[in-house]
Amino acid sequence: QVQLVESGGGLVQPGGSLRLSCAASGLFLDNYNVGWFRQAPGKAREEVSFIVGSEGRPYYMESARGRFTISRDNTKNTAYLQMNSLKPEDTAVYYCAAGSGYQWYRADEYDYWGQGTQVTVSS
Repeated sequence: QVQLVESGGGLVQPGGSLRLSCAASGLFLDNYNVGWFRQAPGKAREEVSFIVGSEGRPYYMESARGRFTISRDNTKNTAYLQMNSLKPEDTAVYYCAAGSGYQWYRADEYDYWGQGTQVTVSS
């Protein structure tokens, strides 16, 4: 049984940092593309960042570029999203997902999803 479990969310002040983790079981993350997505209340789910292929090439959406860093530790079968310089508009539930489709930038190419972790950026 495949499980992705996110952790690391919480309440942080603007300008602060959080590191989200995505621990996988039932599959090996280095065989999959890994995506981080987020959904704010009343808004559509949006892409945040991806790590693609066995070599782990990182990609970032404009909202994350320069502030977030995606990584993967194959020994721990865990992916991470380091988020720095957080802004109130980063407030959302963050989800990690694993998939093997070619269109790795599309949410519907991801077969396995975690339950999400809440990130709230507020003073």
